[in-house]
Amino acid sequence: MTTVDFIIELFCRVDDALQHSNKHPQANLYPSELVTIGILFAIKGVGNRAFYRWLDRDYRMLFPQLPERTRLFRALQTHADWTDALLAEPTLLGIADSYGIELIRLSRISRSCIQSQCEYV
Repeated sequence: MTTVDFIIELFCRVDDALQHSNKHPQANLYPSELVTIGILFAIKGVGNRAFYRWLDRDYRMLFPQLPERTRLFRALQTHADWTDALLAEPTLLGIADSYGIELIRLSRISRSCIQSQCEYV
């Protein structure tokens, strides 16, 4: 499943859940679009600017009426209760990712440790 397919599937589920919500006459985005962006922001887990750049650069075609960054995050903050209502509640059971993460790029290893003690060089 590509990211575009995931966003479309997420939007369809959000739109079905919020079918009785009406768009404000002055708003650029429908409530289902705003909640979809809010859930994507929660899933992506990066900062405001990085998320907006990613959304604007790669998925502008899915959200053609995407407002400017500060307006978008102001609207997300105002309507956070819509997003929170559709996010799952935390449970006692969870999944742990056992794959390690890259803490330092391989190109910087020689600069970050003494070469005689470094295992990678």
